Amino acid sequence: MRPRSAGDTALPEGLGWFILIGLGAVFALVPTFLLWADRKFGGTQADSENFATAGRSIKAGLTACDIVAKWTWAATLLQSANVAWSFGVSGPFWYAAGATVQVLLFAILAVEIKRKAPTIHTFLEIIRCRWGTTAHVIFVFYGFLTNIIVTAMLILGGAAVMEALTGVSVYASSFLIPAGVVIYTAVGGLKGTVVAEWLNVCVIYIALLIFMFQVYATNKDLGSIKVVYERLTAVAEKHPVADNMGGSYMTMFSKSGIIFGIINIIGNFGTVFVDQSYWQGAIAAKPSATYKGYLLGGMCWFAIPFTFATTMGLGARALDLPLTKAEANKGLVPPALAVALMGQGGAFLVTFQLFMAVTATACAEQMAVATIVAYDIYKPYINKNANGKQMIILQRVMVVVYAIISGVISVILLKLQVSLGWVYLFMGIVIGSAVFPIAASLTWAKCSATAAIVSAVVTTPLAIMTWLITAAKLNDGVINLDTTGQDYPMLAGNLVALFFSMILCIILSYIFPQDFDWAELRNIPVIECDPNSDPNNFEGEDSPEALNHVIKFTWATGGTLTLVLLILWPILALPAKVFSEGYFTFWIIIAMIWGIVASCVCIVLPIWEASDVIVNFFTWKKAPVAGGVATTAEESAHKGDHMELPPAPANRA
Repeated sequence: MRPRSAGDTALPEGLGWFILIGLGAVFALVPTFLLWADRKFGGTQADSENFATAGRSIKAGLTACDIVAKWTWAATLLQSANVAWSFGVSGPFWYAAGATVQVLLFAILAVEIKRKAPTIHTFLEIIRCRWGTTAHVIFVFYGFLTNIIVTAMLILGGAAVMEALTGVSVYASSFLIPAGVVIYTAVGGLKGTVVAEWLNVCVIYIALLIFMFQVYATNKDLGSIKVVYERLTAVAEKHPVADNMGGSYMTMFSKSGIIFGIINIIGNFGTVFVDQSYWQGAIAAKPSATYKGYLLGGMCWFAIPFTFATTMGLGARALDLPLTKAEANKGLVPPALAVALMGQGGAFLVTFQLFMAVTATACAEQMAVATIVAYDIYKPYINKNANGKQMIILQRVMVVVYAIISGVISVILLKLQVSLGWVYLFMGIVIGSAVFPIAASLTWAKCSATAAIVSAVVTTPLAIMTWLITAAKLNDGVINLDTTGQDYPMLAGNLVALFFSMILCIILSYIFPQDFDWAELRNIPVIECDPNSDPNNFEGEDSPEALNHVIKFTWATGGTLTLVLLILWPILALPAKVFSEGYFTFWIIIAMIWGIVASCVCIVLPIWEASDVIVNFFTWKKAPVAGGVATTAEESAHKGDHMELPPAPANRA
């Protein structure tokens, strides 16, 4: 995929503009219509609590789709295929396993939110309640930094592919991609993003299945697992993989693959645990949907990098497409194969799939930033008496403002020629030090403000220094984008960020312990009446008693699946050494089955769960407003006036 002239792209430039503007408008109107139907026939309220938390009533299937959507970045599709193209079968596995375990472990925090802090809107409210203003301000910074990095990666990947396939300027795409989701995010709030994400996930999985069957079943040049195996064997003779056993693409004995896997595991803890969008997914879920949704969502998401990259990355290698390493790092492996397989149809499909992936996460990031500004800056420090109407207006304004800001940041990174792969590996260095203190804020009563603040603030510059020093030492003092983007400097920085912070936080917590009473978190106020924020209003599997039992199951399940994915599976694959045709066939069949099952779950389960709303729609039967409270922000504005935030506690040692 060599650089092309303006008239030599796979798709006409006009089609690129249509995808960005035309399809963007269509996929803005559809969620808006679904939101209207949900309010009319599902009994959803239209107040500030519903805007920020989706009524805390999202069911397990939609929660799983929410996880899949916000964890499917441009990098998920593009970078996972790149590591498959570069390292072979180990690349998709380590990408998928290394980024699934964080979601599985986050299921524990999701349950703890409902048990200990059922009224929160952001994870930063927990930090303010526990550790006071100083810690709150510091972790607000980490929260914003995470949102900016994630959004930048989305847009960088999406803009690069739009230009490569359609010729649309990367600078225009940088603004149009986030602009496409502003309407339904600003209108519907968190519920709007969740509904839109289901639509996006449907498109992503359908495209995945089409490409999968093209490569392994129907295409005239590939079309079977046997042919792919034979072609990969031949390509390994021509382009052997350095540090892979036998130079093969079909082995888990891959030094570069393992290094990438370690960086991937460490870096992605930051982008899950420090990203408000994952917390708001848990906040929005019904109590019983927390562990079900996050465990199910994690396992369904595994199929996207694993199945998609095993298809696109290995398919591109099997056809020996004329891609350079630089082009692969820009995320051009999937579009190159899509064009080779299906011509303009493939180019359109991969562009549409990528557009859906980017917008699915972009809307979640916009909502996350808007909620932090409203509930962690405006409400506690600017207007303590803000009512529901004011909070909704502010969040809507911030959705628009952040869409513009994210476009500007992406243009700056493009001007600096920063690649998607570089940003992906770098993120853990700057946000990894916040992971353990944030997780401990809801799981460890002894963790103190002193420990949380010092461990984060000290470790971040230390991780950056380690990264730069390692790059300089390994490259005769040369520090630039190329040397700092190498595996070992990135690995060193990521390791320091996550583990030194954890060790320091544990030591300081024993020296300066806090004996925190979890009951204090229940004093975090809602702005307007929200019956779903009171655990006593739930019975059965959603009751506090059920959650107390489920937390043990979630720890056990999340921990077991983590050990299986990170240790047991790769160890069991090592005796195969360089895969035989039979073992490779077995590997591909697992990937295909996983992709099919995940697609069915994420497409069908939310429809099944919404069957009552669908029936009401077709019978034109309006549902009563849940809880019998005010149905508009205007009606409820005055009800929230008395619900002021309590003063933040003094910084606690």
